[in-house]
Amino acid sequence: MIKGRDIIIVGQQPWDVEIGSNCKNIALEFSKHNRVLYVNSALDRVSLLKGATDPKIVKRHNIIKHKEPGLVQINPSMWNLYPDIIVESINWIKIHAVFKFLNRINNERFAKSILNAIQELGFSNYILFNDNDMFRSFHLKELLRPALSVYYSRDYMLAVDYWKRHGEKLEPILIADSDICVANSTYLADYCRKFNPNSYYVGQGCELDLFMEYSSTVLPNDVQQVPGLKIGYVGALSGLRLDIQLLVEIAKAKPIWSIVLVGPEDEMFLKSELHELSNVYFLGSKNPLLLPEYIHAFDICLNPQVVSQVTIGNYPRKIDEYLAMGKPVVATSTPFMEAVFSDHTYLAKSAADYIELIERAQTENNIELANARKTFASTHTWENSVAEIYKAMQNHL
Repeated sequence: MIKGRDIIIVGQQPWDVEIGSNCKNIALEFSKHNRVLYVNSALDRVSLLKGATDPKIVKRHNIIKHKEPGLVQINPSMWNLYPDIIVESINWIKIHAVFKFLNRINNERFAKSILNAIQELGFSNYILFNDNDMFRSFHLKELLRPALSVYYSRDYMLAVDYWKRHGEKLEPILIADSDICVANSTYLADYCRKFNPNSYYVGQGCELDLFMEYSSTVLPNDVQQVPGLKIGYVGALSGLRLDIQLLVEIAKAKPIWSIVLVGPEDEMFLKSELHELSNVYFLGSKNPLLLPEYIHAFDICLNPQVVSQVTIGNYPRKIDEYLAMGKPVVATSTPFMEAVFSDHTYLAKSAADYIELIERAQTENNIELANARKTFASTHTWENSVAEIYKAMQNHL
């Protein structure tokens, strides 16, 4: 464990983001034994122009105009910084040399705001932790001069066009220049290791108390109307990440099974053939606090992800949520799933595999297997993941 240090965190997600965030969880864990400055991404020019009435944009603009303080205390040892600067929106620029020149200016503005906060808080000899922020924080090691710089890889960002344009050149340089890299999947650790030998797999934490402590036996009203074997998925229904055709093939092959999908749909799902199948049930978005009720109602849980550059390196947190409730899980096989989850999930590569493994999971399920799944999921805590990050840091401090 590292104690008594000052840690600066920069990344993709601001503190006031509504969705769950690895970086926020890591920051809270760091703050148990260290002082932490969590830096929001700086307001960019286009966001200011387009979101002038958005309360979050208004707040940031007020801070830039010094109408509100930009440094907010989260807990006794942690502060959140709203940078008091605007950065220019430059990713549309195709000429890489021009982008690099302007990106340097953005970095200098960003660093100046952070240095002012560091001075106000009296931070010294600090660690810089960068959560996948490959543009705005590209020069921060040079500009902030931390005792240790850490690059955290939790998604393969270059699979997304926005990041690919300039990220293909910049991210490898940033990884190589960082003192160490840590990643939440073995795939991403291997990717970082191509550019920096000091790259480590540190696992993933999950907030599982809500799932592990669930004890009700009452099914949600909308699930009570669903007949037969209930095969379910909980989460955003995105055609970029989930294999729609796979679900269609399973539903058509086994009309006596019910496929239950809980979550918001994107355009690809809304227009898909799944809506024409009588044994597929779309239950819509639910309050996150209600998700254990739906997972409890499933006989088998699914993670039918598409295998692509976008998904192949991901750590699927929903797998831990399913396992924390003792549920049998059938998921798409990836190198990471094989390496980490193969002892407690059924891994498939085709629709035929899914059908065979769903039948097998239903037949084999028992209390001993359910308890083993819960025990395994319980090891995936933020405390354990951050302990691995500390080990990597200690090797190089």
